Amino acid sequence: MTKYEMLYILDVDLAEESKEAIIKKFEDLVTGNGGVIEKTDRWGVKKLCYPINYKSEGYYVLMTFEAEKTLVVELKRVAGITDGVVRRLITKR
Repeated sequence: MTKYEMLYILDVDLAEESKEAIIKKFEDLVTGNGGVIEKTDRWGVKKLCYPINYKSEGYYVLMTFEAEKTLVVELKRVAGITDGVVRRLITKR
């Protein structure tokens, strides 16, 4: 298995329960498909470099995990269609 980092930005207007539900959704997707989560860092609300959807702030989350390449493809797909996810980036460590 390869180590990866997934940095994603959530809509700052989401309720706290919705943010936690999205974070849990991604963690469950990784663990449910044979991956291992090392840690999930909630960076909190930060200013964006440029406005996205007329918003200047986002809620940043960094998830570090080990998984197969097929899981990364599925994680990108799910993050792309999840409401509340503004941007996402998955990189090898």
